[in-house]
Amino acid sequence: MARAGLTAERLTRAAAELADEVGFENVTVSALARGFGVKDASLYSHVKNVHDLKCRVATLALTELADQVAAALAGRAGRDALVAFASAYRTYANAHPGRYAATMFKLDPEAAATGAAGRHAEMTRAILRGYALSEPDETDALRLLHSTFHGFVSLEQAVGAQQPRDLDASWHRILDALDAALKNWPAPR
Repeated sequence: MARAGLTAERLTRAAAELADEVGFENVTVSALARGFGVKDASLYSHVKNVHDLKCRVATLALTELADQVAAALAGRAGRDALVAFASAYRTYANAHPGRYAATMFKLDPEAAATGAAGRHAEMTRAILRGYALSEPDETDALRLLHSTFHGFVSLEQAVGAQQPRDLDASWHRILDALDAALKNWPAPR
């Protein structure tokens, strides 16, 4: 019998909060059950296993990130859209480090293509249309943006400001460089 008050949604949200506190890699069914003061078995009528739980957290995080990026992009184009997208991405990653880590969790291909991950990719492509890139350049540019944003926030979270230059100053110069690169995309070899 399911314990009163426990739902898959409530467990997912609690697991997301736990991820922000202890790291996504440390989210387990046992840790979540301890937080609710119940035995592990009480959760299995709502989540199949730890993989299912982590997929749910990843989907929640991707949805939250996509919602924040969409709100930031409203009415923007070109460089303004690039900066808004990047800033929303960085803000989310730093506010929710465990959830952000969950956005990198490998989902099954259908969920990744049709869910929030697909929505996130489409918003990135919308930004790139402002730079008049066509395929395969658009895909290459999409990978450049995601690797740059992910690399920066990963370094920021791991080592912080160990360099003498202010992180925000570096961030803005990186966005200037990305804008310049996108405006002057090289011709294929």
